[in-house]
Amino acid sequence: MRQAETRQAGRAHANAALVGTACLLSATALGTSPALAATLTPETAAGLALFGGVALAAAGFAAAYFRLARQSARREREWMMRQETLRAERDRAALLLVADPQIIIIWSDPRGEPTITGDATLITGGQPRVRLLNFDSWLSTTDAAAMDKAVTALKETGEPFHHTVRTPTDTVFDCEGRAMAGQAVLRIREMTGVAREAHERMTALDLAERETHALLTILDALPAPAWRRDRRGQIVFVNRAYLAAVEAESAGDAISRNLEWLEKPVRDKAAQAASEGRVFQARVPAIFAGRRGFADIHEWPSGEGRFGLAIDVSDHETLRTAMARETESHIRTLDQVPTAIAIFDGQMRLTFCNAAFRDLWALEPSFIASMPQESALLDQLRANRRLPEQADFKSWKQDFLDAYRAIETREAIWHLPDNRTLRVVTNANPQGGVTRLFDDVTERFRLASQFTALSRVQSETIDTLREGVAVFGTDGRLKLHNSAFAELWALDDALIATGPHIDEVIAASRPLFDKAEDWAALRGAVAGLHDRRSALLRRFERKDGSVLDCATAPLSDGATLITFSDVTASVNIERALKERAEALETAGELRDRFVHHVSYELRSPLTNVIGFTDLLSAGMVGALNEKQQDYVGHIQQSSKALMALIDDILDLASLDTGELRLNAEETDISETIESAVAGVRDRLAESHLLLTLDVPSDIGQFMADGKRVRQILFNLLSNAVGFSRPGGRVTVRARRDEDDHILLSVEDEGRGIPADLIERVFDRFETQTKGTKHRGPGLGLSLVRAFVELHGGHVRIESVPDKGTKVICLFPAGGVPSRAAAE
Repeated sequence: MRQAETRQAGRAHANAALVGTACLLSATALGTSPALAATLTPETAAGLALFGGVALAAAGFAAAYFRLARQSARREREWMMRQETLRAERDRAALLLVADPQIIIIWSDPRGEPTITGDATLITGGQPRVRLLNFDSWLSTTDAAAMDKAVTALKETGEPFHHTVRTPTDTVFDCEGRAMAGQAVLRIREMTGVAREAHERMTALDLAERETHALLTILDALPAPAWRRDRRGQIVFVNRAYLAAVEAESAGDAISRNLEWLEKPVRDKAAQAASEGRVFQARVPAIFAGRRGFADIHEWPSGEGRFGLAIDVSDHETLRTAMARETESHIRTLDQVPTAIAIFDGQMRLTFCNAAFRDLWALEPSFIASMPQESALLDQLRANRRLPEQADFKSWKQDFLDAYRAIETREAIWHLPDNRTLRVVTNANPQGGVTRLFDDVTERFRLASQFTALSRVQSETIDTLREGVAVFGTDGRLKLHNSAFAELWALDDALIATGPHIDEVIAASRPLFDKAEDWAALRGAVAGLHDRRSALLRRFERKDGSVLDCATAPLSDGATLITFSDVTASVNIERALKERAEALETAGELRDRFVHHVSYELRSPLTNVIGFTDLLSAGMVGALNEKQQDYVGHIQQSSKALMALIDDILDLASLDTGELRLNAEETDISETIESAVAGVRDRLAESHLLLTLDVPSDIGQFMADGKRVRQILFNLLSNAVGFSRPGGRVTVRARRDEDDHILLSVEDEGRGIPADLIERVFDRFETQTKGTKHRGPGLGLSLVRAFVELHGGHVRIESVPDKGTKVICLFPAGGVPSRAAAE
């Protein structure tokens, strides 16, 4: 068939060539014979021209035909060759399909059933429940979903895909889909041998690339500078933290300029470590974007170079320095603590002890410096007899060391052989090990024992008191009491045992005393605000006729002490004494009025007697004989003595009533002494006594009542004359001391005053005249002391029995001011 077609085409080419040739020849003949052309008619010429044109057209067509015929023959040969190639490729594809197990699925219509070529059992395995196009039946959920989506897109839009899927039995299939000649083709091929190994490697390479990209992303996001160097030490990678540290614009800029962050000595050490296959680690000073700090440098040998990482530890270094200073401060502080402290690490080694610990156990410094195990430390202390005596020391030590495995705090009391008592507290450390505290509580135990004994004695003591004693705490409840308290208020033992509140005690005591005001005051003293509590004194006159004095006192610990004293008897006595005192006071007032009245009544006639005797003695009414003169002298002497006694009584009465006033004036000391001496010269002569005046000429004056000072000296001289032996000496002295005080003294050489009577001689109407001729009412020294004290001074007596007596009157410096005297 193919040869007939070839021959028919050759004949067509030949006919066309003949027609063309004829036409060409006709046209040529007409053009070359002008004579022939002249004999032709126009119609003939037109026919010939038409024929020539047709002939030329036929010739052109014939030429075109021949050209097309040659082209067609050439294409035919090409198609024949291509057909042979496709046939060979088909045969080769058939061989490949047979040689490589695979399945080809072709969809001519996206909605129709596909054509499946190949062994489907490659996937189904002969199991009816496994369908080839039901990917969920033989693939994982992820792969099945991906295949469903890809196949749908292939059938609908012709979108190609290439997936590698894995079955639950770890079989790997290569699935490739594409559109071919308007059909959707899916090829499923099992990957085995070299193909599977290549696929695994490609998968691993892809995973490695993704992990590398992720790692680089993480490194770039790290806040710590990171870098990578090649074998020559040149930087080939940096992250953003590195760029910030060196203040570079970009990674390319840092790499191109080889901006180094580490100092050259550090880089050299890192290179040396890398050459030895070691990891380089060091803490070095560093600069972070112009900020100085510290960084921990780590560089690892890595394949074709080194990888480095720098961690900013500036804050850590600052904290470490601060911690070092704090630790040193704590060590100094702990060395001042009186409690012995020892810290042991997790290996039971002594890592720290304070000065109190070293002093407590008196261990050698070299032994402590060796950081001994606690077991060895206990053995050393036992050898030195500084641990409590134990019958089974091994078990005791093991129990003591079990604290390293305990969580709770342990506490124990050690009684040492040297009579000391230690409180040992063990705390577990969070980082391992323990802290031991050895507190010397010897004194505390001794004080506690003493306190217990004292409390017992105190309780027994207050129980013996007749006063009721109760102590209420800060909560207002009864804390301590004695039996007298319960008896005074008839409180029930059951109530007392409960530690009642003050309100309960008041309620139980109201039957005996029901004055609300007094109870409210007592309650406020017990339960009031601490800063407003104060001592309280109250007298409770109870219904049974008894009288109790209540006193409260706030204690230092916030408690309140209450005492109830039964003062019924003393109140009754007090009442009787008050009545008696009132009676005596009334009697005293009557006496004073009587004395004043009698004294004034006596002064008038006595003044007349003295006046008349003076007239008689002066001879105004006539001369008197010797005997009459002697009688008149005795009358004068007795009258003057009686007048002096009346004056003394009036002065005492004025002193008692406070009516006596001093007439303060500048008083000449020498003249006052002379005036007082003049009043006793006759008595001195009668008693044969010598008078000595020891008065400095410059003694001067002082502010005083001159009359009372003369009276003081006169009374002292009178006593000195009365109690002196004949032939004795009476001395009057006047001095100014260094404080400008005036000292006036009268000294005699009489029989003296016994020591037990010295204070009594100033009492009124007290006279000791035994063995002397002195007689008197006993008012002289009473007036002396009263007048001196009224001047603001005082009197003292110096006396030696059978040697004499010295009475010293001290007047204040400058005397008594006029205003003070008036007051």
